[in-house]
Amino acid sequence: MHYSGKGAALVLGIGNILWADEGFGVRAVEALHQAYKFPAEVKLMDGGTQGLYLLPLVQDADILVIFDAIDYGLPAGTLKVVNDHDVPSYLGVKKMSLHQTGFQEVLALSAITGRYPAKVRLIGVQPLDLDTYGGSLTEPVRSQMEPSVAVAIHFLMEQGFPSRRRISGYVPESLCPPSVNLVRYEAGILAGGR
Repeated sequence: MHYSGKGAALVLGIGNILWADEGFGVRAVEALHQAYKFPAEVKLMDGGTQGLYLLPLVQDADILVIFDAIDYGLPAGTLKVVNDHDVPSYLGVKKMSLHQTGFQEVLALSAITGRYPAKVRLIGVQPLDLDTYGGSLTEPVRSQMEPSVAVAIHFLMEQGFPSRRRISGYVPESLCPPSVNLVRYEAGILAGGR
């Protein structure tokens, strides 16, 4: 276990927004960022499919929260929370895309180097559709956005990182390129673009 002394927390959304429910992690961290503000020690990030590029960020975190679509073999839309050293085994339950192998390696390398976060929480949702290129979240997965954000907020508060709801109407800088934030992405789908 690693304690950097920085008291840093990293909240990562991982996945690929171009493959329907595979984008859950990215969309969840995006929703968290749009609705809540955190102390400077908390970094929210669209980790996408960056894999090993995330290693230095994970190594520097004392607290790590991961949002991801995970095939647990459960009914679509099931929200499941996994903690600490159990997280890598759940990320590998059934490989759905290249990012999962990459992120398992990130956690393994963090552990090998002795710089594994002190606390890790995986907030995963069982996907329904991973085959629709250019699709968005299905309804069972979308319905878990708010509950998953609530789980993250509660966990971060327990770790000493309270959040504040953003002022209504305030739009923070996007974590991902503005052209692919959820609203614009889905507007493009409705307009027939993929």
